Amino acid sequence: MKLPKFFSRAAKSLKENNERGARRAILEDLFYDFNRSRVQVYKINFVRGIMIGAGTVIGGTVVIGLLVWLLSLLGSIIPPLGEFFDALGQTLENSKS
Repeated sequence: MKLPKFFSRAAKSLKENNERGARRAILEDLFYDFNRSRVQVYKINFVRGIMIGAGTVIGGTVVIGLLVWLLSLLGSIIPPLGEFFDALGQTLENSKS
């Protein structure tokens, strides 16, 4: 005996909701096993945010340093490019004072 479409869709939806709820419950249990208090979670997230910020700054500094080094290397290889960088540096120095 075949069930109407409504009942088969309702049964499928119920099954998916039960599975989703079971997965959520397992994840919550795992989370609360590792982190028993909210204060601990807040401390971990605070330190994590500081470390991400510091890593971003250090990484950006390294990338910009490498870029400047590469441009200076290209400036010594290609003379017109070197003259352009020298003029750009002079302009920046003059704008400071």
